[in-house]
Amino acid sequence: MSDLDPFRQETRAWLEENCPESMRTPVRSFLEMYSGGRNPEIDHPDQKVWCDRMAERGWTVPQWPKEYGGGGLDRDEVKVLREEMARINARSPLDSFGISMLGPALLKFGNEEQKLEHLPKICRGEIRWCQGYSEPNAGSDLASLATRAEDKGDHYLINGQKVWTSYADKADWIFCLVRTDNSGSKHEGISFVLFDMDQPGVTVRPIRLISGSSPFCETFFDNARAEKKDLVGAEGNGWTIAKYLLTHEREMISGFGAAPKKSVGQLAMESMGADASGRLANSILRQNIAQYQLDTFAFAATMARVGDEAKAGQGLGAASSIFKYYGTELNKRRNELNLAALGEPALGWEGDAYRGGAVSRDWLRSKGNSIEGGTSEVQLNIIAKRVLGLPDE
Repeated sequence: MSDLDPFRQETRAWLEENCPESMRTPVRSFLEMYSGGRNPEIDHPDQKVWCDRMAERGWTVPQWPKEYGGGGLDRDEVKVLREEMARINARSPLDSFGISMLGPALLKFGNEEQKLEHLPKICRGEIRWCQGYSEPNAGSDLASLATRAEDKGDHYLINGQKVWTSYADKADWIFCLVRTDNSGSKHEGISFVLFDMDQPGVTVRPIRLISGSSPFCETFFDNARAEKKDLVGAEGNGWTIAKYLLTHEREMISGFGAAPKKSVGQLAMESMGADASGRLANSILRQNIAQYQLDTFAFAATMARVGDEAKAGQGLGAASSIFKYYGTELNKRRNELNLAALGEPALGWEGDAYRGGAVSRDWLRSKGNSIEGGTSEVQLNIIAKRVLGLPDE
């Protein structure tokens, strides 16, 4: 027996007893992912049951320290937990920007009071967060942001606009980049603040996308209040925190390239059938799917290797741009293959015959992957300069 065998046996037994059967099925869309919050969107009652049970053990974020609501597990134990969850097809109990983005930034830059205040609530799914970064005139050139924070002694008054604020209409709090000083360069004078969205000075307007959904929003601040105690790091040091957080956002988005529970090949076989030898009947599509699957396996192996090599708590650094770029390209390829595999039933917009339009809607939505979290062009520049060390000219 290895040192991890007792932990594996205990984990397996606990999951078998506590994971509801309804949570042992693949998540079919973002709507089935549980994100918590004050007014959580619940697709099935067991979503909250599953989240609460995992949170009680600290396993919604098993790698975080116990004192902040995490499980305090080491890297090998987290790997065992993931393997045992995968064995029974258990869903992730909680998916949120608090876990994937804000939490790592608070662990690195937050003070003890901020960690104790916000991290346990993130682990328990009590507060849902959104990200206030992009503005109408500050997208790829994020440092040009103009949203300002006026110092009022014990608090700031926030005025300005953010755009593409994912799920701002469902969020309870926002982590936001604001300008506190205009006297230096554009990268200076930016601060990182947290504040409650449920106040008169915050207005949110969802943006309807080409896919028909509205996950992105315009967010307006008119004398919104942010307490000084919720300034993360030193005033004017927000750009350093923002860059660190972006590595985690890009790592999260790269997950779009992961292989789904049901492969493209399975979908194609169900739709097109097999030839006399039992292979997918369409030979060209069969070849394209095989190449995609090989690339997906290679991507997953590379992600796992680099993750094991990364020092705990430091993220992937500039390498996150590689994964963000390639992961989003894989996701777009998968959606293209889904269209080809399903044929005419993939083209409809609604109705049972067209699977509710899910395939065409997902294909349209995937086009945004190469923009959100930093455009593909920006990622390629980062890879060229910071990973490959290529000269500017």
